[in-house]
Amino acid sequence: MAGSRDGAIRRIEAYFDDGGFLADLQRRVAIPTTSQEADSMPALRAYLADEMTPTLAHLGYACEVIDNPQPQYGPFLIARRNEDPAAPTVLTYGHGDVIRGQDEQWRAGLSPWTIVVEGERIYGRGTADNKGQHSINIAALEAVLAERGRLGFNSTILIETGEETGSPGLAAFCAQHRDKLKADALLGSDGPRLDPKRPAIFGGTRGTMNFTMALDLRAGGHHSGNWGGLLANPGLIMAHAIACVADARGQIKVPEWRPRTLTNSVRAALAGLTIDGGPDGPRIDTEWGEEALTPAERVFGWNSFEVLAFRTGNPDKPVNAIPPSAIAHCQLRFVVGTDPKDILPALRRHLDRHGFGQVAVAPSREVIMNATRLDPDNPWAKWAVASIQRTTGHKPDVIPNLGGSLPNEVFADILGMPTVWVPHSYAACSQHAPNEHLLAPVAREALRLMTGLFWDLGEQGRPQPG
Repeated sequence: MAGSRDGAIRRIEAYFDDGGFLADLQRRVAIPTTSQEADSMPALRAYLADEMTPTLAHLGYACEVIDNPQPQYGPFLIARRNEDPAAPTVLTYGHGDVIRGQDEQWRAGLSPWTIVVEGERIYGRGTADNKGQHSINIAALEAVLAERGRLGFNSTILIETGEETGSPGLAAFCAQHRDKLKADALLGSDGPRLDPKRPAIFGGTRGTMNFTMALDLRAGGHHSGNWGGLLANPGLIMAHAIACVADARGQIKVPEWRPRTLTNSVRAALAGLTIDGGPDGPRIDTEWGEEALTPAERVFGWNSFEVLAFRTGNPDKPVNAIPPSAIAHCQLRFVVGTDPKDILPALRRHLDRHGFGQVAVAPSREVIMNATRLDPDNPWAKWAVASIQRTTGHKPDVIPNLGGSLPNEVFADILGMPTVWVPHSYAACSQHAPNEHLLAPVAREALRLMTGLFWDLGEQGRPQPG
C-alpha cells in the first residue's frame, strides 16, 4: 500500500471537516487534568491510561504509563512504534495537564470542560495548551499510517502531566529512560504562532527565573502623621530598587542580564518578522523595551525583566500608616548566553552597588527552565521549512527560539537532539485565562502541514546538511 502525500492530506482534511477532530478533542478536554490542584492525580493518570494509551495502541504503539521520579507529581506516557532500526526516529512531545479551570470566570455559555464552537473559535480548557496541539500531531501520524500503511520512520511519543507546574521530574525521568527516548530529533508542538495566518517553527525557548525582592523594616505600621518623614517607607525604597534594575521604558540595567548572543545570524532570522496577536490581542507598545532593537529582537533575541506583582501596606483597604514591609514578585525571561546560575547573584551585586543591600533576593520556584536555541541553518530546521512550504505554498516564520519557556533543555541538553517546534496556537488564545480557545482555521491547516511533515520524513529519511 503506497498511497500518496495528497491522499494523506485529503484524509486529514476529512477528519477535521467531518467532526472527528472535535470528537477526539472533546473527550480529552472533558478530563479535568488540572495539575495545579492537589487532588488532580486520578485525572492525570486517567488521561494517559484511559484516553491516550488506547488511542496510540490502536496505531500500533507500545505504551507505558510510568510514575514520576517525584511521586507527588503526575506520571508520564512513553509510546513507541519501531518500524526499522535503520530509519530515523522522531520524538514527539506534548503535555496532558492544564491550568485551573477558572470555571466561574468563563463567559456565559462557555465551560472549561466542554467544547463550544463559535465561528472560528473552539473553546475549552486545553484546546490551545496543549491537548489540541498534541491531538493534531497524533491525528497526522494516523493519517500517514492509514494512507501509506506504515510511517516510514520510527516514532516515540512522550506525554507528561506536569508542565503547568514547571515539569517537575521531567529531567530525571528523561535521564533514567534515555534509551527509550533516544531519537534523531524532537518534533513537538506548543506555544503560539507569531501571526495566526502564518505557520511558524521555532528551535528553542527563552529560559525563565522567578524570584522575589523583599524588604522588611519593622514589626508593624505606624501613623503617617506622627511618623511621616522619620521612618523609611519600604514601598518607596522598593520602587527605587526596581528602578535600578530596569529604566522607565523597561531596559535592563543589570550588566550580566544584557545578552551578548544577539548575533548577525539570529538578527537575520528575525528580520522582517511581525508579531500579531489577532484582533483581540494587545497592541505592541512601540516605546517599550530595548530601544535599539526591533519588536521581534526584543522578545526572541533579548532578556526581559517583569514585575508580576508588588505589594506594600494593604492595597485593598489602605490606611494612613507607613507600611512595615514591601515585596515584589519578579521574573527574568532570558536567552541563550545568560548564565542561569548567576542571575540572582548578579542581581545581588547590582543592588548592593546601588545602595539596596537591605533588599533581600530569593528564588520563587525550585524549577528553572533554561534557555535553548537551534540554529536556523540546522538540517532539521531547513527540512521542516521546506515541507511546510510544500504543503501551504508559503514559507513559515522561522524563529531561533520562542519568547516563552518550555522544558526544551531536557531534549536539547539531556537527550542531546535538535529540537523543532511547530506551534498550532496564537498569542491571543487565552491559554492561561478564561475562554481559552483554538482557532479552527489554524487547527485545520496544522493538521495538513503536520501530515505533510510526517509523510516527507517517511519518504525522504533523515535530513542531510545542505
